[in-house]
Amino acid sequence: MAWVSLLIYLLTLLFFIILEIGHATEKTTRVLDATAPGDIIIGGIFPIHEDVDREKNSFAPHLKPCIRFQDRGLVRALSMINAIEIVNKSPPLADANITLGYWIVDSCSDVSTALRVTAQLTQQANCHRRNNTSICGQPVMAFIGASYSEISIAIARQLTLKMIPQISYSSTAVILSDKSRFPAFMRTIPNDKHQTAAMVSLLITYGWNWVGIVTTDGNYGQSALDHFVSQASENGICVAFKSVLPQSVTSQDVFSAIAETAETIYKNPKVQVIVSFAKPTHMMFLYQELKNQMLKAGQNIKSMRRVWVASDSWSSSSSVKGNLTLEDIGHIVGFTFKSGDLSSFNEYLSRLEAAGHDYTGNNSFMLEFYTQLNANKSSGDTELVSKAVNTLREHIHADTVFSVEMAVNAIAQAVASICRSRDCKTPGTVEPWEVLRALWMQEFKLREKRYKFDSRGDINMGYDVTMWRSDGGNIHVHDVVAEYHPHNNNFTHTNYNTTQHLQDLKHIISKCSNSCIPGEFKKTAEGQHTCCYECIKCTENYYTNNTDMDQCLSCDTNTEWSPEGSSTCNPKALLFFSWRDGFAVVLLSFSALGILLALLVSALFLHQRDTPVVKAAGGPLSQTILFSLTISYISAMLFVGQPNSFQCKARQVLFGISFTLCVSCILVKTLQILLAFQFDPELQGVLRRLYQPYAIISICVALQITTCICWLVLKSPFNHIIRYPTSLLVDCHEGSYLAFGVMLGYIAVLAFGCFICAFKGRKLPQQYNEAKFITFSMLLYLISWLLFVPVYVTTSGVYLPAVEMVVILISNYGILSCHFFPKCYIILFKKDQNTKSAFRKNLYDYSSKTTDSVSVSGSTVSEREFSAQNFIISPSSLSVPAANPLKPAVVTNCRDKTSCTGLHRGSITRHCLRRSTSI
Repeated sequence: MAWVSLLIYLLTLLFFIILEIGHATEKTTRVLDATAPGDIIIGGIFPIHEDVDREKNSFAPHLKPCIRFQDRGLVRALSMINAIEIVNKSPPLADANITLGYWIVDSCSDVSTALRVTAQLTQQANCHRRNNTSICGQPVMAFIGASYSEISIAIARQLTLKMIPQISYSSTAVILSDKSRFPAFMRTIPNDKHQTAAMVSLLITYGWNWVGIVTTDGNYGQSALDHFVSQASENGICVAFKSVLPQSVTSQDVFSAIAETAETIYKNPKVQVIVSFAKPTHMMFLYQELKNQMLKAGQNIKSMRRVWVASDSWSSSSSVKGNLTLEDIGHIVGFTFKSGDLSSFNEYLSRLEAAGHDYTGNNSFMLEFYTQLNANKSSGDTELVSKAVNTLREHIHADTVFSVEMAVNAIAQAVASICRSRDCKTPGTVEPWEVLRALWMQEFKLREKRYKFDSRGDINMGYDVTMWRSDGGNIHVHDVVAEYHPHNNNFTHTNYNTTQHLQDLKHIISKCSNSCIPGEFKKTAEGQHTCCYECIKCTENYYTNNTDMDQCLSCDTNTEWSPEGSSTCNPKALLFFSWRDGFAVVLLSFSALGILLALLVSALFLHQRDTPVVKAAGGPLSQTILFSLTISYISAMLFVGQPNSFQCKARQVLFGISFTLCVSCILVKTLQILLAFQFDPELQGVLRRLYQPYAIISICVALQITTCICWLVLKSPFNHIIRYPTSLLVDCHEGSYLAFGVMLGYIAVLAFGCFICAFKGRKLPQQYNEAKFITFSMLLYLISWLLFVPVYVTTSGVYLPAVEMVVILISNYGILSCHFFPKCYIILFKKDQNTKSAFRKNLYDYSSKTTDSVSVSGSTVSEREFSAQNFIISPSSLSVPAANPLKPAVVTNCRDKTSCTGLHRGSITRHCLRRSTSI
């Protein structure tokens, strides 16, 4: 029987052991919570634990045990408790004669767990009683939470079924702003679209366009990733790599994913800026893995230094550094939500420290927290409580505490507005949807400021930008250096003591390719990122005026130009034969000198008008020639300066008419000389009748005027711009080159006529004879203009007007020098030759010389031939030069032997011809 008794004892012991194990299992999987009674119950969902134990798999539905206690999660829950205790003493709730209670549960950072505890909180039939505290029959009117977006999305769908309002303090996924899918969801923070916009704006500010992204595979991570990539690409920022880590920090794949991410960072040294939407634990693992890989590769640990742009999920978690220093990690720029006054929460923690273990009665989270801190039983109660409170203070995130306080105050004031007109102490009096409506419709007040949810259910106050800094062994993560304003997408500096830290960021370069300087454009190879490119110089007449431009801009080639690789367009130089040009100054000086000489000669001739030299030079004709030369000199001046329409028309016409007048007068003089000395006496009668000097001059000039009028009317010259690659030449277009050629050709014909006539009379008396000078001047004119034609046709540019100007001056000076300077020399320096007697003697000597030069050949020469070829000019008949220089010599037969000089050659008697000659 003994063995039977032993067997019964063993079975009984086994039963109690199994029972105890069951109780232990129930205890470890039981939902931990914190509760307080009230007329209106608010539910709270916080990630007190970081994950659940996934090793205990089962097909049967069960609640998995939570693992990895999070101190910061407990701080968030305590901030809600403190806020509720404060609002319960506030006038709005006191006036409504109600109090708020709470029921806070742990989501364990797991969607399934969150759904289970949410379902438990929304079941009114269940009664939860512990330590004489009962919330049986009190439905939850609103929820505060959850922390992570994927959990908020899941429970929002559940709460929407009963339209129970849900206010999150840190879920930022953009999808939650869609009220068609989540009508009962609200939040006291902006959505991720604004945070990613702020991050992109920061990258633009510092010129970082080659970045990496680390995120998680949950709704929050994917939403942030999508919006960041979209906004970055719109602003020319390229994502070098995207590393997506498992949402669960205890996943089997998390360490391999982190190792792969660390390797990617190591292999992309040009990526000096990494944007992270990961969890704090992920970042702690990543930094440690980076350190290990750097050391394994023989690199200095400082090689892992980067600029880390931290999202709100970990920007305030100093625990991510692990055993590393901030100097090892690099720079951390964080984005946090707006924060408020922490004085009330700090006072709450002080009261918590004073209460000690008495506070754990309705808060199982605090009991577990104390248990973990005192795991080795080495601390006394007082010391343990102080240690616990100090630990909690280290994990205070001011922005999250403020967001939770805003959520509590919004619900409290919405409930107060409802309960002023009814009795809310009776369960069922208030429906959750009524609270939701009040939240949408009303503003709420917190610390003398008013807030209201926008049409998306968000409260967007912007972001604080923090810059982590190290002070010895401590890291300060809450130093706000700037504020981001989403409405105008800009930053304002707030803490000028940390400005130097921001300045340090400007020296960091995170680019795939170096910036293309102005004058170059980016050329991206097919299939590459747009941020990876080579810099190509802009070609001629194209430019870039900024760095990293995608294409060159075109210059206005009508007025601008640019060399290769230019950063700006240069105005094309306006070219013309300028007054400041040295060559133009020389030509203008010659023109002015010519005008002066013509005027001086004209004055001299006018003063000496009664002298033989002046009368022999043509008398009034000389004044006409000098006047035309003056006008011609003036026309030459019109070839200088920026051409205009009037100038282009006037300069050619003025020269053509004036020089035609000049050459016409010279032509009359050459005809006069020939009529006086060269023609057969029998022809003189006929020629004298045809010889009408003024008529000849008028007809010659009139033909040229007619040509010029037709030219001006039909196709007149005009100013135009010739465009060269780097300059603009302002030039005169002759309109009709045919008319231009006719005008010059007509003058050439007259000049050639003068040349022929003058050449025939080149051996006449010296005082009378201008034929040699006329011959030379006309020859000079013809040669210069013959050279002008090919030069004018083949030359272009600024000095083309100078070519014609030079030819005009040569022609003018040729006539002035050949026709007038010899006469001026006689008048001024050879006055003895400017007398009547000198002219008679010269004419007599010429007559004698001419007669002596005649060769007599006896019977072969007839008397008629002799008389036609030989004549005698009687000096006695040359009293003075005739008053009218245009009248030809009068030739008469000399019959009176007594008044004529007889010349006898041999036995032949010649007739004496007497000419009353004046030239």
